[in-house]
This record gives sequence, C-alpha cells and structure tokens, in this order.
Amino acid sequence: MLEVIDRRRPVGQLRPLLAPGLVDSVLAVSRTAAGHQQGAAMLRRIRLTPAGPDTADTAAEVFGTYSRGDRIHAIACRVEQRPAGNETRWLMVALHIG
Repeated sequence: MLEVIDRRRPVGQLRPLLAPGLVDSVLAVSRTAAGHQQGAAMLRRIRLTPAGPDTADTAAEVFGTYSRGDRIHAIACRVEQRPAGNETRWLMVALHIG
C-alpha cells in the first residue's frame, strides 16, 4: 500500500486485493501526498485483531504506524474474506491513511 502511494509500485498490483472504490482512493492519495519530498514511507508497526466475535474467522481490523521523514502517521483498514470462484480470498474493504 505505502509503496503504491509513494509511486514505487504500480496500483495494478493492489487491484485484486482492494474493493473497487478503494482503488480510486489510493490513486487520489498517491497524487496528492505532500510527503513525497520527505522520503519514502516506512512501515513501523502493524497489528491485527478479529473484527468481532461473529466474524472472527472472516473479518479483521488491521492498524499500524508508518514514518515519513521525522513524522509518524497512522494507517488502518478492514479486511474480509470474500468468495472468489471456487475459493475465498481476503479483500480490503475499508482504508484510512493518516
């Protein structure tokens, strides 16, 4: 995610992992990110927790921090298992980048 926002990786690599509306959001953040002059974003910490007792096996909340220059920022998302043909796959359905 951070590599796409920094334009170090093409968004096409994330498309299969993101809900359709999130692709446009990531592209918008990539175009307007003011921090590019401060260097690449570096992931610092990541945590994952089940989204709730009823969805513990099929949904999770992911949150963490990343740094850019001397500043620390937050990032959070929700991932859910979704049907994909004969199997299931994890899909990011919500995203917040601070």
